[in-house]
Amino acid sequence: MRWFLAEKFVLVHADESCLGNQNKEASRGGAGALIEIRAGGEIVRKDLFLSSGDTTNNQMALAGAIAVLKLLASKGKSLTITYVSDSTYLINGITQWVHGWKRRGWKRKTGPIENLTLWQDLDDWNQKHRVIWKWVRGHAGHAKNEYADFLAVSAAEGQTDSSGPVESGFNKWLESQDKKGKFTGYDADGDFNTHEQATG
Repeated sequence: MRWFLAEKFVLVHADESCLGNQNKEASRGGAGALIEIRAGGEIVRKDLFLSSGDTTNNQMALAGAIAVLKLLASKGKSLTITYVSDSTYLINGITQWVHGWKRRGWKRKTGPIENLTLWQDLDDWNQKHRVIWKWVRGHAGHAKNEYADFLAVSAAEGQTDSSGPVESGFNKWLESQDKKGKFTGYDADGDFNTHEQATG
């Protein structure tokens, strides 16, 4: 767990998946995150993923964000985190809606808040760090977003849980994509540096 304590900046690319999300039957879901930090002069990458047997896309987006922020707060160190997701529900909710809900005692003008407990948990963990929430268009050719989607779909299909951070398979996955003619020349470290500098 000491891998994320060396520096204060963390870059996270996260995504979620729900198989058959439009069906009324139980839908298997998953969430995945690629977590990057600079440690010992190098950029260290870890994967985090989780699953649920009966869920929705929105619930998995919230659960995934909670899991990441909880992990990064586990040693009591406040970090600067850039959290990148293609979920407008997550990004708009945590940067806009939640403020009004809290002012009204966790209520909406038009009725109950969907996934209230998850939103309250996320708000609690969000306050333990300086989090910069960024939206990215999904399935639009962004390598790290596509990798997070791969993690989420794999977790949903296999109903697997990493039970904490594990060694990332991103570099190997990127090599496999390059052989298919995708993301050729993509500079993963350069992407990290750009985000890191933007927080300075």
